[in-house]
Amino acid sequence: MEFNEKLQNLRKAKGLTQEELAEILFVSRTAVSKWESGRGYPSIDSLKDISKFFQVSIDDLLSGEKLLSLAENESKSSFRKMCDLLFGIVDLFSILLIFLPLYPDTVDGFVYSVSLFDYADISPLNKAFCWLGVILLLVFGLLKVVFSKINHQKGGKVITEASLVVNVLFVLFLGLTRQAYAVTVAVLLLITKGLILLKHTKGKWRIVLKHVKTPCKE
Repeated sequence: MEFNEKLQNLRKAKGLTQEELAEILFVSRTAVSKWESGRGYPSIDSLKDISKFFQVSIDDLLSGEKLLSLAENESKSSFRKMCDLLFGIVDLFSILLIFLPLYPDTVDGFVYSVSLFDYADISPLNKAFCWLGVILLLVFGLLKVVFSKINHQKGGKVITEASLVVNVLFVLFLGLTRQAYAVTVAVLLLITKGLILLKHTKGKWRIVLKHVKTPCKE
């Protein structure tokens, strides 16, 4: 008997509706309906709650192979969320490009390092591009953090790609306009995001290979 059938039988044996069971488990009725129709499985935490409420073992609810697959999927999802959150935080650190004295400003023949607010030794157009680059990275960072919290994978992927493109273009712009300190910070941000993506990719492959090497029971 499959998990969805077991859950449905246990619920009916208790005389509960899907909505009542959902309230007991602190999930939505849609989630319970999804589980009972075989269109998905509960999280490990919800599975523990189901086991405790109906006083049955988790092994009785799910086979070992299904349980292993569920645990691996949750591990993969948690790891992706962590990487997405870190990626967004790195983009938010681009605020340093506004407040740190990273831009050369010449006053009476002397060169001073000033913040973007005080940077005057540059054309208005180039300064506008500086502001645009920083603001876009900040917006992408904020969106990335939000999407990681609501588990919006598609939106998060689009933001990641857009952030990388803007970061590369910003590095090129700062390099062409000879902003040595600012370009160093922008490059460090780009490298950090690259390392996070590399870690994410390695983590995904590690989980896949682990699953492939795990012998399946006949």
